[in-house]
Amino acid sequence: MFSSGQLKFAICFFIAFVIAAIYSYRKDLALHKIHYKGNYKILVGFLLFIGLLFVIKIFFKR
Repeated sequence: MFSSGQLKFAICFFIAFVIAAIYSYRKDLALHKIHYKGNYKILVGFLLFIGLLFVIKIFFKR
């Protein structure tokens, strides 16, 4: 399916991408703590909304 060169490139790219993402997140960690306080509330609300949609779907399916 993929050549060995393509697989090596994909693995190297993935490792480099993960390292860059971790570095960027660590660098901006102080800003995240200031500007994104309470963002977990939005995540919980979103997950509850999705759960409610599934409950409504199951309820009307029967």
